[in-house]
Amino acid sequence: MKILLAEYAMGTGMGGTFLLEGRSMLKTLVSSFARLGHEVTYLTSGPLLPEGNAIISNEEEFRMIIEAEAKKSDAGLVIGPDEILAELTSLIEMNTLNLGSTPEAIALCADKVKCTETLLRHNIAAPRILEDTSDIKCVVKPRFGCASERTYLTKGTEVPAGSIATEFINGEHLSVSLIAGERTLSLCANKQLIEFMDVNDPSGLRVEYKGNTVCCLLPYKEELFRTAVEASRVLGCRGYTGVDIVYDGTSYVVDVNPRPTTSVYGICKVMDVEIADLLVKNRLGGLPDSVSIAAECSFTKEDFK
Repeated sequence: MKILLAEYAMGTGMGGTFLLEGRSMLKTLVSSFARLGHEVTYLTSGPLLPEGNAIISNEEEFRMIIEAEAKKSDAGLVIGPDEILAELTSLIEMNTLNLGSTPEAIALCADKVKCTETLLRHNIAAPRILEDTSDIKCVVKPRFGCASERTYLTKGTEVPAGSIATEFINGEHLSVSLIAGERTLSLCANKQLIEFMDVNDPSGLRVEYKGNTVCCLLPYKEELFRTAVEASRVLGCRGYTGVDIVYDGTSYVVDVNPRPTTSVYGICKVMDVEIADLLVKNRLGGLPDSVSIAAECSFTKEDFK
């Protein structure tokens, strides 16, 4: 098959951590599809990967190239910031087989207010959105955003425009990686390395994602799987999905990412099947009932450099 893969930071030249993480996710996916014999095309603003056919792009041409190349491809997948991922995915969905979630599901997950309301309406535990934050420890974060950007642990601080405040759950920071669809396949549970950093910011302690240990053997893994599968179902997710959970005896869903996340970098090092095969079979049929994991795999942002 001819496969089109587009990752926003790589394709537009966005710098910093976003580019490093984006390159690692894209390289993982391109390599997996290439190992299976697919003809893979990817977009890049300059950096080249060891495999696949590169098309040079930039921020101005990124959308136009996706649309044009999707028409020449048998299937495609795009990764991008939450607030524009639905729009980018529409370019794939309208022109070829979309290996990811629908634009509608992506838009629902991206809106943290609507996402939380949907989860709670279906009796899935999630941190409540707070109207009054006076004297209450809470997490303030953008209503639309990803990668813990502009996210703070605070108390009694005015919530900036465009942000929301949610109750703080003091528990383990975890995630579940799965392939969502008509029959959802749970891949593994992961421990997230989250730090609350004092950076002398009046907004509070900055919440920073530092890395992950994927494929963990946790005594409550099956509970995490059940919660993540149900969350992905009620939100309509499809394809690779990451469900962020804080666990304190109850599994609280704090974020749902209907796209490949950085966890895929570690998972593909220890999983016995190709992630590309799972993505294709999820759409065309033949998705296995389970996968085998050889061991845990830990990584930090430093490993992406």
